[in-house]
Amino acid sequence: MKELQPLNENVLLDISDNKAEQKTASGIIIPDSAKEKPQYAKVIAIGNIENSGIVVGDTVFFKKYTGTEFEFEGGSYLMVPYADLLAKIVETEEI
Repeated sequence: MKELQPLNENVLLDISDNKAEQKTASGIIIPDSAKEKPQYAKVIAIGNIENSGIVVGDTVFFKKYTGTEFEFEGGSYLMVPYADLLAKIVETEEI
């Protein structure tokens, strides 16, 4: 089995869910070229980063035109520099 391990201060994000085919209510398929790509994804692996504030499994929000997108063993991934992560998405309780 192979796994990807980011080097230096890079973070590996899983964007496989973002590639799902979308349809309108009437059944028209929206092509990838017409869709705006989401700017959030799940963290799969973290490179050598001290006190990163994120862990594997977190969902993060990242800059719009960052990283390198690629496919590996059937999944779609995005490798981004840690500095291009903008926020961690967390669940909170309603008041």
